[in-house]
Amino acid sequence: MNEGPLGERPDPHKGKLKDGLAGGEAVAQALDATWSDPPGFLGWFCAINHKTIARRFIVTTLVFFALGGLLAAWMRLQLARPGNTLMGPDLYNQVFTMHGSTMMFLFAVPVMQAVAMYLVPLMIGARSVAFPRMNAYAYWIFLFGGIMLYVVFALDSGPDAGWFSYVPLAGPDYGAGKRSDFWAQMITFTEVSALMESIVIICTVFKMRAPGMTLNRIPLFVWSMLVTAFMIMFAMPAVATASTLLILDRLVGTHFYNPGEGGDALLWQHMFWFFGHPEVYLIFLPGLGFISAIVPTFARRPVFGYTAMVLSLIATGFLAFGLWVHHMFATNLPDLGKAFFTAASLLIAIPTATQIFCWLATLWTGRLSLKTPMLYVLSFFFILVLGGMTGLMLASVSIDTQVHDSYFVVAHLHYVLLGGAVFPLFGAFYYWFPKFTGRMMSEALGRWSFWLMFAGFNVAFFPMHLLGLQGMPRRVYTYPAEMGWGNLNLLSTVGAITLATGILLSLVNAIRSARAGALAGADPWGAGTLEWLAESPPRPCNFPALPVVHGRDALWQPAPEGTPDHVSGLAADLREVLTTTVADARPDARAMFPDPSPWPFLTAVATTVFFIGSIFTPWAAVWGTVPVVIACICWFWPRRREAAEELALEKQA
Repeated sequence: MNEGPLGERPDPHKGKLKDGLAGGEAVAQALDATWSDPPGFLGWFCAINHKTIARRFIVTTLVFFALGGLLAAWMRLQLARPGNTLMGPDLYNQVFTMHGSTMMFLFAVPVMQAVAMYLVPLMIGARSVAFPRMNAYAYWIFLFGGIMLYVVFALDSGPDAGWFSYVPLAGPDYGAGKRSDFWAQMITFTEVSALMESIVIICTVFKMRAPGMTLNRIPLFVWSMLVTAFMIMFAMPAVATASTLLILDRLVGTHFYNPGEGGDALLWQHMFWFFGHPEVYLIFLPGLGFISAIVPTFARRPVFGYTAMVLSLIATGFLAFGLWVHHMFATNLPDLGKAFFTAASLLIAIPTATQIFCWLATLWTGRLSLKTPMLYVLSFFFILVLGGMTGLMLASVSIDTQVHDSYFVVAHLHYVLLGGAVFPLFGAFYYWFPKFTGRMMSEALGRWSFWLMFAGFNVAFFPMHLLGLQGMPRRVYTYPAEMGWGNLNLLSTVGAITLATGILLSLVNAIRSARAGALAGADPWGAGTLEWLAESPPRPCNFPALPVVHGRDALWQPAPEGTPDHVSGLAADLREVLTTTVADARPDARAMFPDPSPWPFLTAVATTVFFIGSIFTPWAAVWGTVPVVIACICWFWPRRREAAEELALEKQA
């Protein structure tokens, strides 16, 4: 690997090297041809470029978000007035289960990973993600699992035991039919996908950073996704194991959750919430990363307290695994144990507060520009503080016991998740939309959308606190008029419609801007991280020449005179990448990446047949492995051309 200046420094506002590579644009075009996905219909199934897969992930998760939102609107219309007959109790049970399962498993975590799949390689100066074929396989598995869930819902076999699927309600004695089986297998689909995406993110961040991007120069958004990926590696196996044991109880006749045969119904809650409470932070931490990327750009100064913010992210990741009994205060666990979990629930507020104070210090000492992304960030402070305050209340065993399973908990959950994740996510979409599409979103429509969402959200969910304190339980499909809950429920429904209008306006803004928005250029915000060095939208190869990093804000800290600003020596006609050391990001080796292939898609099809077949017969666990094994053998079978390329690369090294 040769490292040295090859001309002028890359111009971040044009997004390409002026005189960077020997051969200039011709070499850049050769790189684009090398890193592009195959054209045509069949090529669509072979794509492995990280940006292509990420765009598919983002669009798919947003479709699920829209479906989950429609289900939520359906519930709000049902509850708008007492004694409503828009839907019966069985359909309502399916609807609220589908809404929660969609938002938690098919939208919240996958959309964060999807955005990371697009941005992380660009932010660390890489041409691809590690294991690009596995990245494509993870998408297909996720897509097939989501489609399965909605197909069975359309056939009136949707899950109906809640997104947490408590036993014995979801067990063989009370969960008739295949409803809970489909839910449990959907968990397997999504968790396999999430685990693979986490492996891809961890390996990409550790081994594919641009030279000079040491651990203390990694962008905070990348840090947030790295911590999230490690959390997924520890949290997801718990719920995957729990759902597998549930299927075994239902289909094979085991008794893991049957107290009459030596099992324990609370075992499900322990295993599920060991995943379930960290999942809140799997959604929340990427939102913090979005804010850490947006705030410095619109404050026009580097973020205050970088080290403290990194340590806060790591501390949150550790502490999140010590809170799961927070959801089980109404069970008969020992009081001393509950006291410890109360302390942990209060303690986890400290690292989040540390980050909030660092952001406020950054804004206070900067020159604030109130663009639409910044409005969503400021709303995060307001909404999250309210959600955090109710979280501190629910950390108390006595208060939690009183409001457990009431609409107070529903309000708290939505204030934390929508305020802590969805509002930052929308801010991120407005912020990075120019990078995705090369065009700017309308500022006027963005502001209208923001205020409708902000007002609608608070009108929809704040009254739920009062409903919970008045005793309205969760998951009831109707209520009598004499309870006095009608007016607040009607107000909440009006707020939900307003919120949906704001989201729809953002969709209109995105479609309109993608077609006819103002051209953005490479760095319309004047940001400092590496993704803004690439063109907008980025080329298939991301960077014609890999950059060399000399500071924490790479574009605000140019290379000192006489030092290299980019890497040379990588082949333009091969999928060759540079790997670097974990701590110091020193050049380590040159590696060959695989070509596009249909086998990730075909392996995902075989895996889907295996998973769905196991719902109907245990023998699918035996015979279903055969097509999966065959597909995997074909996936990894060495190709002569790839072997020749690797041999040529070894001779050059």
